[in-house]
Amino acid sequence: MKTSLRPIQDVIHEGRAALVRELGVVDALRFIQQFNAGSGNYTEERDAFLGEESLDEIIAQVRAEDAKHIP
Repeated sequence: MKTSLRPIQDVIHEGRAALVRELGVVDALRFIQQFNAGSGNYTEERDAFLGEESLDEIIAQVRAEDAKHIP
C-alpha cells in the first residue's frame, strides 16, 4: 500500500473546517485554545506574585480577610 503525505496547510484547513462543522465556531475556538503553548515564564511570574511568603503566612492572610467579611 502506497501512501502520500498531503501538504500540512491542507490538513490544517480541513481539520479546522471539520471542527467548525462538528462543534460550531465558538466551541471549535475553545478547543483549539487548549493547545496554545502560551508565553512567559510561569515560575518567575508566580514567584513575583507570591513573593517570599510561606504557605502558613498566606493562609493566615486569607483567614484574616475572611474574618473581616464573616458577621
